[in-house]
Amino acid sequence: MKPSFSTLILLTLLTALLLLPFALSSSYLAQIQSQYFELHEVLRGNLYKQITGFLSVAFVLAEMILTVRKRGRKWKIKMPGTVPFWRRLHVFMGVGMVGIVAVHTIGATGLNFNAAFLWVFIGVTLSALVGVVAETGVLESPRKYFGWVPVTMELAGTKLPFGAFSKGPLIRGMRALWLSTHIFLVCIFFVMLGFHIFLAYFYR
Repeated sequence: MKPSFSTLILLTLLTALLLLPFALSSSYLAQIQSQYFELHEVLRGNLYKQITGFLSVAFVLAEMILTVRKRGRKWKIKMPGTVPFWRRLHVFMGVGMVGIVAVHTIGATGLNFNAAFLWVFIGVTLSALVGVVAETGVLESPRKYFGWVPVTMELAGTKLPFGAFSKGPLIRGMRALWLSTHIFLVCIFFVMLGFHIFLAYFYR
């Protein structure tokens, strides 16, 4: 079972708060550099970047445990905990990963490759979070049907609003959209992560 809709809304607001430094970094990074030069050097230094970078990679690996847990039987790998538990952990750690990336980058959006890498990461996070929030909102809603046109028609002996969807088909359609988008962005993210690590160590 996923976190409740209210919990997911709070996590969405927290994610927005954690992404706020990326929108404001152009102003506060210049102030830190001019007023707290030594602190700025530490935050931009190799040691700080390596420690926070390894923490970020640890979060990425922990996030991928869900994939192993979901396919554990097929791959003959035994793992503790249920799939719903790992799904909840996946959601919470995804938000935590936004925080550690903000710490790693100190809110800097980067240039060229790093800027594109950051946008892909944000896309990975938001595609999952928005999808789960929308899906949970539909699931917990007291409404039986979702649609815009109030005209009704007879379908299989029941009155169904024309152009409306019941929860099951709507959730399946939403999941097909957001989950495929999320997986596609995750694949791009892993390729870019490999390049990012390569560039960090060989082109300092």
